[in-house]
Amino acid sequence: MTNLSAHPDQQVFHEHRNLLFSVAYRLLGSAADAEDAVQDAWIKWSAADRSQVADPKAYLTRIVSNLALERLRSTRHKRETYVGPWLPEPILTSGDTADVVTDAESVSMAMLVVLETLSPLERAVFVLKEVFDFSHAEIAQVVERSEAAVRQAVHRAREHVRARRPRFAADRSRQREATERFFAAATGGDVNALMELLSPDVTLWTDGGGKVRQALRPVVGAATVAAWFAAIGTVTYQGIEPADMKAELVEINGGPGIVFSGPERVIATVTFDFDADGSITAIHNVANPDKLQAVADGIAYDMGTR
Repeated sequence: MTNLSAHPDQQVFHEHRNLLFSVAYRLLGSAADAEDAVQDAWIKWSAADRSQVADPKAYLTRIVSNLALERLRSTRHKRETYVGPWLPEPILTSGDTADVVTDAESVSMAMLVVLETLSPLERAVFVLKEVFDFSHAEIAQVVERSEAAVRQAVHRAREHVRARRPRFAADRSRQREATERFFAAATGGDVNALMELLSPDVTLWTDGGGKVRQALRPVVGAATVAAWFAAIGTVTYQGIEPADMKAELVEINGGPGIVFSGPERVIATVTFDFDADGSITAIHNVANPDKLQAVADGIAYDMGTR
């Protein structure tokens, strides 16, 4: 893209670029695919007869949603044949995202994992209605279905999400405190301190994508999960000695998380799901190098929905 101040049409696109990425990422769970969808939207916008566009924001959001939905359908098979658990591609987010609870929740790893269990159509209508507050009529245009079909799909998706994602997360400060304590305990190898933070039936999901050694099935139970993390500071991991391993507290996907790095690369990210008391109920550990580029790039995304 050339100098965006040079042309009003480029300025219009640039104004809405964050929003377009926010939509595409929630639909796709992949920063790389979302960036591609935004780039394709730019190409379509450039070629369109923009004099006929009354509402550029709605028009652009419709384009990027449509492109993301097409991409979601075409990548589905790849995800079904993935080695081990498939987790979304983590992104660094700005403090603004975490400040708005609904924005943070809708971009959390836990929510994106639930969205992955929906059909592409259900995922698209749920995200556009529940997260971005599109009308049924607007969504019908995007997905090329009748309004009645969209209402049904929204209802199905909502029920599905509600069954798998109860809304009772601990408040932000408690989540932050639990993450900081986890960070200290894991980097210090303190199994007992880790045990105190974990729910008894905590589940650890690790995504190595067959590229690095990770658990191919979820690891369940506080003792096993605590032992897994306590070992981090004592064993060589992906060829990196414990002394060369660096851990950092950051905001990932709208909540507190940890990035583990070696001297030359990001090795893994860890994010958490909490119950109402602030105990950790699920941990998502992404170590597939193909999914760590967005974090390695160090760009913090504003994932606002307005």
